[in-house]
Amino acid sequence: MSKAFTLIELLVVVSIIVLMTALTLPNYRSGDNQLAIQRSAHKVSQDLRRAQEFGISVKEFNGSVPGGYGIYFDLDEPDRYIMFADLNGDQTYSGSNVPPDPTIQFLPDATVATINIKVASLQKAVQVNKAGLIAVE
Repeated sequence: MSKAFTLIELLVVVSIIVLMTALTLPNYRSGDNQLAIQRSAHKVSQDLRRAQEFGISVKEFNGSVPGGYGIYFDLDEPDRYIMFADLNGDQTYSGSNVPPDPTIQFLPDATVATINIKVASLQKAVQVNKAGLIAVE
């Protein structure tokens, strides 16, 4: 008896490999997008928590204690945001501030702020309520 593979056995194995590759390859890119959106949502929530920490711990900025810390989202530039120290105490981003009164304010006024992050057809939401709870959904 011969211990070699027959042509039919090799064709079956090659067919199975081709089938598995054809099923896996189209979903490969959606996995990258899913990872990118999760990473972005968690980065935003970490920066929001950092602003909370700075405000509660009364962190100094350039030798003085600011009126608070915040995150500024510009709707005209949806691919970035700015963490700032409120140096003049007006509780808004004025271009030059970088934000210790641990109060939470949403401008415009709301009970919950939702930050939507989109990659291709995927979407994640980061929600912040007035109590300071941050959730990635």
